[in-house]
Amino acid sequence: MSLNATTLLNEENAQGPKRNFECLEGLELQTPSSFQDNPLQQLQLASQEVLEKAKRSGRSKCPRCNSSRMFYCYTCFVPVETVPTEKIPTVKLPLKIDIIKHPNETDGKSTAVHAKLLAPDDVTIYKYPCIPEYGEKRHEIALIFPGPNSVSVKDIAFHLQKYTKKGVCDSDDDCSREPLPKQAKIEPKEEKNPNESISSSRSEGTRLKKIIFIDSTWNQTNKIITDERLQGLLQIELKTRKTCFWRHQKGKPDTYLSTIEAIYYFLVDYHQEILKESYKGQYDNLLFFFSFMYTLIKNAKCCAGKE
Repeated sequence: MSLNATTLLNEENAQGPKRNFECLEGLELQTPSSFQDNPLQQLQLASQEVLEKAKRSGRSKCPRCNSSRMFYCYTCFVPVETVPTEKIPTVKLPLKIDIIKHPNETDGKSTAVHAKLLAPDDVTIYKYPCIPEYGEKRHEIALIFPGPNSVSVKDIAFHLQKYTKKGVCDSDDDCSREPLPKQAKIEPKEEKNPNESISSSRSEGTRLKKIIFIDSTWNQTNKIITDERLQGLLQIELKTRKTCFWRHQKGKPDTYLSTIEAIYYFLVDYHQEILKESYKGQYDNLLFFFSFMYTLIKNAKCCAGKE
């Protein structure tokens, strides 16, 4: 019996817990290909057997804080004792990622921790209002957020080039204000990987080094997006992707993605549109936990007669 499946399903519907328990007892995880409408079925993922075993075992302790968790600890950003670290895939990203988490965002419902678990060397999570000051490096940083001034991934190089030519700031930016005293967490210098290098003609004006994602419900984003430390950053919108998140918020378009989906789809587009390289599943394992939980919950909903 999967405690995790029951907990997640109970949060999604109003069915009594008894029916959920009877329906899910003995339920084995089906492969994603068992659902014709599963948009995640083509992912090139590492073996998820370790998650299947952990599901059967139930909750386990976090090796750091001893809290009882399923799969991973969402406060310490580490797998639980029943999920050996060496069994979890790691993903190398082409740039750094900062995730700014709303203080009221429920830790256990956030997918941001997936990114930290799977790309620990390239992802940093901050809890608002403790975030870096980005002002001096606006020409190297972009923010993923939909809005009237947002651009597509393929237009990143053009707009960053404008930032550089105009002295980092765009014409609408307020460059006169003094930077805030809060200091950013120091990132280690990146060593260029010859296998990921870009031709000089293509990299000129494409000096993106960091992407910022906001982790919160869509109704809570205003407090963060209006913070003066984020003003003047290039904003990017992922307009063509549709969410698979089981906690999609009512009244919001299906192009509003969960945090881990936004990170994944941005990187796929960045790889193809900016790096100009064919995509061969290099970042698919960012959805290692997400795809497993998606299938688990979809199985549970089907069994409970919700789909």
